[in-house]
Amino acid sequence: MASVDSFQLFYREMSRSCNPYFETLALVGAIYTASRAVILLRECCSLVRVHFLPRIIPNKKKLSQRFGEWAIVYGASEPVAKAYAEELARHGVSIIFVTQSEASVRDIAALLSQSYGVETVVLLADFSLNQAASNTIKEAMKGREIGFLVNCMESLDSPQSLIEMHEQGLLDLVNKNVAVATLMARLVLPGMLERRKGAVVNISSGACCKPLPGRVTLTAFAGYMDHLSRALHLEYSGKGIFVQSLIPFQISEQPPSSSSPSSRLNWFEPQPEVYARHAISTLGVSNRTTGYWPHTLQYGLMRRIPDFMWVLGSRVWISLS
Repeated sequence: MASVDSFQLFYREMSRSCNPYFETLALVGAIYTASRAVILLRECCSLVRVHFLPRIIPNKKKLSQRFGEWAIVYGASEPVAKAYAEELARHGVSIIFVTQSEASVRDIAALLSQSYGVETVVLLADFSLNQAASNTIKEAMKGREIGFLVNCMESLDSPQSLIEMHEQGLLDLVNKNVAVATLMARLVLPGMLERRKGAVVNISSGACCKPLPGRVTLTAFAGYMDHLSRALHLEYSGKGIFVQSLIPFQISEQPPSSSSPSSRLNWFEPQPEVYARHAISTLGVSNRTTGYWPHTLQYGLMRRIPDFMWVLGSRVWISLS
């Protein structure tokens, strides 16, 4: 009995002496919880402002009035770039396709002209021939109000480590996804600055958020496109030019199947047309976004995964694949 009383007395004394520390820790915990709640509320407000308000209350001005009557689209062999070009055409914007293979865009160019009554031009440009391709684009731009530049990063067919890639193939990817994207911005910006309006949209990948196994080049190219966009926006946003970095996650490359309801309701892997419709509503609203609200939820989750857990998960994924 005496030992029990001694313990209770010891406990009371310890509680009395530690009480100020408990109050301090409780205050710190309350402040931390409140700060996280404020951050969550801010991110929810940003999600609504970027992805929902522009669709609920659209801008009364047409895109062609806000930015210009013509768009240059580079990388239209990618499904998401084709869908974005179609969405621009639906808003009355004429399209200049810059490509190295006319066959990859001939059909979509004809379809846009017939469906939306806009002009379309297909330019064959081989950027390995020094300035010959640049001169072709400059000639096509003369007399046209270029209001949009859309650069789309070329996707990779399958995961490959860096040492598995052929040297020439790697150089071609660097040329298309880094050099040409930068050069296209260099070509269109002077005219936009002269008119003090225009939009540059660089479509890369959510892979820029975290390194991915077997996707070294994809992560690097996406990171370059993302940082290029942010740097250009910082430099030219005060001069009437809106530069946007679109960093989507998985976009379906298969047409929806009427026999499979799940393929139509997969919010996290939208059809290119669905993604483009959402993404274009964010133009002029956010300079860096996934362009699609479920992808923004994915992006928010990825940012909160600690690097050591991400690396561990990547290694497990490699071992199982």
